Amino acid sequence: MKKIKVGLVGYGFSATVFHTPLLSVLDEFHISKVMSSNPEKVKSDLEDVEVVGTLSELLEDDSIDLVIITTPSGMHYEMVKDALRAGKHVIVEKPMVVSEKEANELIQLAKEQDVQLSVYHNRRWDNDYLTVKQLIEEGKLGDVKMYEAHFDRYRPAVRDRWRENEGSGSGALYDLGSHLIDQALHLFGMPEFVQADVFGQRDHARTDDYFHIVLGYGSLRVILHSSAIVPSNGPRFQVHGTKASYIKYGIDGQEDMLRAGKKPVDDTWGADSPEHYGKLTTGEGETKEIQTLHGSYVTYYQKIADSLLRGEELPVSAEEARDVVKVIEAAFESSKEKRAVYFN
Repeated sequence: MKKIKVGLVGYGFSATVFHTPLLSVLDEFHISKVMSSNPEKVKSDLEDVEVVGTLSELLEDDSIDLVIITTPSGMHYEMVKDALRAGKHVIVEKPMVVSEKEANELIQLAKEQDVQLSVYHNRRWDNDYLTVKQLIEEGKLGDVKMYEAHFDRYRPAVRDRWRENEGSGSGALYDLGSHLIDQALHLFGMPEFVQADVFGQRDHARTDDYFHIVLGYGSLRVILHSSAIVPSNGPRFQVHGTKASYIKYGIDGQEDMLRAGKKPVDDTWGADSPEHYGKLTTGEGETKEIQTLHGSYVTYYQKIADSLLRGEELPVSAEEARDVVKVIEAAFESSKEKRAVYFN
């Protein structure tokens, strides 16, 4: 079987938790080169991998088929552009880039180079979101009128890291908002308007750490919310329709499992704790527990292999990721101007 030879750009948290463990369990991939300033760290995990110090060194390797970019968000545009120009297929961490203009340029470049460009929106494969998606698609909720999703945390102290410092692509909206917006657009498409409140809520905040976004779709309202000062979480999802409501507490545990060094090697992966199963309540007042579907981040890379080796569709297209960025830009504009921003 032909293997997809991978060049991994960056070897920080994203690479070591969300990418390398998944690639390691799939026979279709082989990580052959890593760009990192810490070769000792790379070699401690990947003994046979060549470590280089610059992106150009990695891109000069004609044997590399796929470049995976896991660097800070503000670096994505230039690095993706260089990789596409080198004729490589590219996966880039979310958010794709920090502006719709940059996204459109990269989409056009990928087409000109006849290569694939995808974005790692892995939380389409969270167990809670997959369950919500199935309930909606099966019509169990009826006509959905309100969808609310939270990504709250309790991190009251501001830390000195790029996501919490002022800079291109930093802040909660680009980080956590990318996930919630992608999930919503995957379900409902582009909204008619965006209305948002985005700001730094914590003392000494250097970038945004709070957002409350409303997406308008006719009579449907989608509410996406995140705060860094939530000592006790409420529901992760609340979805209300003309037939029933679904309310779900708890968050998918795949990130914690990957942080702990575990890998998706059997069918127990991505299972939810029974105490976190959501509740479906009908308009007649009948309530039943809904077993959560299993989450599966590895599905993203299985579908990437299917795309690159067998010509199937990408799991996340660059156009879909571009739309996420478009909504983020609109949310910042809405918050600044204190008005709803409408799309044509």
